[in-house]
Amino acid sequence: MYDRGMTRAFLGIIGGSGVYDLPGVEDVREERVASPWGEPSDPIRVGRIGRTRIAFLPRHGRGHRLSPSDINYRANIDAMKRLGVTDLVSVSAVGSLREELPPGTFVLVDQYIDRTVERPRSFFGKGLVAHVSMARPVSPLLADRIAAAGMAEGSACRRGGTLVVIEGPTFSSEAESRLYRSWGADLVGMTAMPEAKLAREAEIAYATLAMVTDYDAWHPSHDAVDVAAVVRVLAENGDRVRRLLARLAGDFPSRHDPCPYADHALDGAVMTAPDARDPELVAKLDAVAQRILRAAS
Repeated sequence: MYDRGMTRAFLGIIGGSGVYDLPGVEDVREERVASPWGEPSDPIRVGRIGRTRIAFLPRHGRGHRLSPSDINYRANIDAMKRLGVTDLVSVSAVGSLREELPPGTFVLVDQYIDRTVERPRSFFGKGLVAHVSMARPVSPLLADRIAAAGMAEGSACRRGGTLVVIEGPTFSSEAESRLYRSWGADLVGMTAMPEAKLAREAEIAYATLAMVTDYDAWHPSHDAVDVAAVVRVLAENGDRVRRLLARLAGDFPSRHDPCPYADHALDGAVMTAPDARDPELVAKLDAVAQRILRAAS
């Protein structure tokens, strides 16, 4: 029987704005992973921290070359899957929609609202249709480990929160910001979607570590959001993020923690009969859906 709990853990980290590298990684090599979905954001730095295998990818590319809408999310997730990543931590800079979440706060998101409009959101489609559950989009044991690393490093993480993901690259209007607050959302950002959905389709355990950089446009005493203010907070907190991630990696288990939501996400998800599947799409899914496609063959 297939058991991800017997799989050796391989920790992937996707760095967001202000987190373009991860110091302390040993035996480093750069992997240019070929993906049928296109070019990932950058070569992936593969190495280890202690005994933990690490794969680090700067989401925006080195030098911050890619806007949120220009990122090839499918290629990024596919590349991580091809390397064998079992657990993926996504670092995202976000705006706060709550007074009690000031700039500098770390939040472990547990829900998302997808407001993106231009990005391909699935590996599946015409010729091979699949419907994967996103009711519980975050892997709880992975989030627990991030929280423990934060506590150990003196950077406590707020547990739980809903993140609205907008298309960008412009920041929200005041009316939009107030709308998101009325929905009960806590944070607003530009990059966690469709990344979280694609990780779920790839059966990779996933969690977002969100770093608050500003109060969004709703805040009555907060000036309009600008890049200079965001960059200042990123610079002030970048070392905290990197120390937290290094601690997470150093304390990571040798075996993948079974995830009740991600590990078997594709079980029962595919609707298309085997004899009706598009061979070209099946070939592109050789990494993402290998487990179920191999079982069906």
